[in-house]
Amino acid sequence: MSTPFPFTAVVGQDDLRLALLLNAVSPAVGGVLVRGEKGTAKSTAVRALSALMPEVDVVPECRFSCDPASPDPACPDGPHAPGTAGKSRPARMVELPVGASEDRLVGALDIERALSEGVKAFEPGLLAAAHRGILYVDEVNLLHDHLVDLLLDAAAMGASYVEREGVSVRHAARFLLVGTMNPEEGELRPQLLDRFGLTVEVAASREPEQRVEVVRRRLAYDADPAGFAARWADEEADVRARIVAARELLPSVRLGDGALRQIAATCAAFEVDGMRADIVMARTATALAAWAGRTDVLAEDVRQAALLALPHRRRRNPFDAPGLDEDKLDETLEEFSGDDDPDPDQGPDGPDGPDGGGGGGGQPEPDEGPQGDDTGAPPEAGENGQPQPSGAGEQSAVRAAEPFRTKVLSVPGIGEGAAGRRSRARTEHGRTTGARRPRGALTKLHLAATVQAAAPHQRARGRSGPGLVVRRDDLRQATREGREGNLVLFVVDASGSMAARQRMSAVKGAVLSLLLDAYQRRDKVGLVTFRGSGADVALPPTSSVDAAATRLESLPTGGRTPLAAGLLRAHDVLRVERLRDPARRPLVVLVTDGRATGGPEPVALAGRAARLFAAEGVASVVVDCESGPVRLGLAGQLAGELGGTAVTLDELRADSIAGLVRDVQGTSRRAA
Repeated sequence: MSTPFPFTAVVGQDDLRLALLLNAVSPAVGGVLVRGEKGTAKSTAVRALSALMPEVDVVPECRFSCDPASPDPACPDGPHAPGTAGKSRPARMVELPVGASEDRLVGALDIERALSEGVKAFEPGLLAAAHRGILYVDEVNLLHDHLVDLLLDAAAMGASYVEREGVSVRHAARFLLVGTMNPEEGELRPQLLDRFGLTVEVAASREPEQRVEVVRRRLAYDADPAGFAARWADEEADVRARIVAARELLPSVRLGDGALRQIAATCAAFEVDGMRADIVMARTATALAAWAGRTDVLAEDVRQAALLALPHRRRRNPFDAPGLDEDKLDETLEEFSGDDDPDPDQGPDGPDGPDGGGGGGGQPEPDEGPQGDDTGAPPEAGENGQPQPSGAGEQSAVRAAEPFRTKVLSVPGIGEGAAGRRSRARTEHGRTTGARRPRGALTKLHLAATVQAAAPHQRARGRSGPGLVVRRDDLRQATREGREGNLVLFVVDASGSMAARQRMSAVKGAVLSLLLDAYQRRDKVGLVTFRGSGADVALPPTSSVDAAATRLESLPTGGRTPLAAGLLRAHDVLRVERLRDPARRPLVVLVTDGRATGGPEPVALAGRAARLFAAEGVASVVVDCESGPVRLGLAGQLAGELGGTAVTLDELRADSIAGLVRDVQGTSRRAA
């Protein structure tokens, strides 16, 4: 086994190290979600923590790591006799792979033996292995949602339940949960973000000296891992001893009414949903006091707890940047500081100090209006329905209008792509639609079909008792239908004909609305834009919807309309993505007024490019952005060439009465 990188040798990342140590002191804090760009030592720090965890006493031969001092009465390997002699072993760090199955996570029951013999033959999963240790999920944002739900439910309840056709097994599962993710690869849903106790943002240092030290230590570790670890052994031992001491002190830490009021006031001031944030802050502040060797929670503990527990709970949609206004936090804490909290010896006394109360004169409110500049600017020439000259120069980016709830656009047929919420698909979860023989391990038993398959053979198999004689060939796997996520490729016309300020703002608002819908339906998204003399891939297909929103916001407009170039570039993107992820079906959303003015024979060339999509059965929808009293209907004609459908900006709204909810027309190769 390789020598882990020493935790104390990790350079910088103070918030990350503190959050991990606080969870080591008090696992009730609820785990850590580490967000950051690639190459910032996220995984290194998490793996290094395992060496600092105190050893645990376990019941010998128990696969579920029961504590001999208080064994789990419902342990599948039990019951264990009281006073059983235990043995010590290091706390485990268990890694959950992104591609793990549900059975690998929670464990598997042998359904064949359960039906024929009435035996609960249970193979423990990773949750059982992580009990009383660390469960680490790298790239947790790429984990299937149903697995994340199971994981977080187990972390919250301290137990895992496995149910298979009326046969159930329960075992304890209390662990320190740590997840790492790169936001560029997609976000976690807000509901899942809230289930992590603390969140830390990490980034590489921009200080040359600190970067030099990172490289120096890494090279030294690579050259001699054991020798490098030995040089840090004393510091590691000190930290380990401090964790043990803090755990012993934790029950004696007092959380006074004053600190509780500060916690409640802070959560209310930042408008976080529910009460989980208050509870997490209270536990974190208590752990901070124990880590500092104190028995009273101070205002500085509450402040640090807020910085770790609140930023990710303030996000309302994927386009909100996580973070906390520290000035507002300090004002809230000062307002509710120490009314009847008996610890006046720490910090500056003087609740009505020099700047207490009404002194608003020190720092002006930051509402001097930079926000209104974009939307409040005078309209540009060409706004009143007059098309701009085809050779108009580039204009500055226009801010998007407010997003809205859109109608559901889906791909026809039944797919087999990644689980999501857009189009029909055969999935592991959903409503049962039939049965088949299992391919590999049986995961979802179709009980009626299994009994039906076994029933004709009972006499030949010598059945004499009440039990059913079931063999492997009788087992039937349930086939289920649910929803899949798709690749939604936005192809956006940014030419001069779209450049009128009001229109482009509405167009960006519509695309932003569709991006928000794609986020909620767990799609991948891509962005192709065309203007001037060609087309660009503004964002290759990715799960990071907020990255697409950022690219859209800064999109300039102007120039001719090379519609054919945009379509051909989109076709090329789909071709490459089909090789990478053949099971994920695409949906092309073309946002344009239908004009084509760039290149030789632009209209004919655009038609030929559109027919490529129709020939391959690619589902498509054209969002018609044409406005004004005289309309040419070019977008509708283009939709016909694509084999798709056209909707106006108004019809795109879910609350619009301009039309019925539309599925994308045409057939895909898979549906055919």
